[in-house]
Amino acid sequence: MFELIGLVLVVLAIFVIVGLVTGNLFYVVKQQHAVIIERLGKFHKIVGAGFHVKIPFVDRKAATVSLRTMKNGFNIDVKTEDNVTIGLEVSAQYHVSYERGATPQESGVYKSYYMLQQPVAQMRDFITDALRSSIPVYTLDEVFAKKDDIAKDVNATVSEQMDAYGFTLVSTLITKIALPAEVEDSMNQINAAQRTKAAAQDLAEADRIRRVTEAQAEAEAMEKAGEGIANQRKAIAAGIKESLETIQETGVGNAEANQLFMFTQWTEMMSDFAKTGKASTVVLPSDFSQTAGMFEQMVAASSAGRDAGEPPAPAAER
Repeated sequence: MFELIGLVLVVLAIFVIVGLVTGNLFYVVKQQHAVIIERLGKFHKIVGAGFHVKIPFVDRKAATVSLRTMKNGFNIDVKTEDNVTIGLEVSAQYHVSYERGATPQESGVYKSYYMLQQPVAQMRDFITDALRSSIPVYTLDEVFAKKDDIAKDVNATVSEQMDAYGFTLVSTLITKIALPAEVEDSMNQINAAQRTKAAAQDLAEADRIRRVTEAQAEAEAMEKAGEGIANQRKAIAAGIKESLETIQETGVGNAEANQLFMFTQWTEMMSDFAKTGKASTVVLPSDFSQTAGMFEQMVAASSAGRDAGEPPAPAAER
């Protein structure tokens, strides 16, 4: 009996010594990682972060599983409803499921290692298949407008599929949409034409506003000018009336007063004509006594002009 106990202790001591020498006895699991321990080739347990001990040559670390969120990007070609082949750059964020389950076999760590040989490649295939099924129902413009909604739908679909393999798909992003060169050139030309059309419409609207504003300003100016002319004529009429009344107060008759007033205007006109007139020669009678005859001719011409509906003729000039 004592010999058997001693033999067991010797064997244990040998295991401990060998484990210490080979480093196969103690191990440390990093934060956000889990280690799958197999005993004699069969699943034994899952251990989390910290310091652990295992039996040398009996237990082994089958796998170290990262629990951090990882990223995987890839490119695929798809065809839209309007028969345009586009390239998509897709980025997927995922991690091993944190779910423990009722038994270790139901945990995400167990499934991620034992259920699928190449889980990342399979996830990529799932996303590719989902995109190639959903994109063809959208036109090219709708793909650009609804790419976020498309990515969310794909993420929801693939998440259910990957959950069975112990993975949680956090998000699926369409980061870039690449177009064929000829399609991109056509779209640029369409955009340029639309912008040119919008610019032309804006310029036409600005010109219309300018014309309306100028017309309104001109109408207001003419209105003000008309008011000024009317006021001027009222002032002239009032002045003429006052002058005639002053002349009549001296005992002069109406006809003589009118003739005297017109003669005064004529002399003032001739004086202004001498200062500002463009003609270089003015013919006057050599005998000043004939001035009255000229005045009579001017009065007759003025009367004839009024009878004909024309303005009074100015003094003769050459």
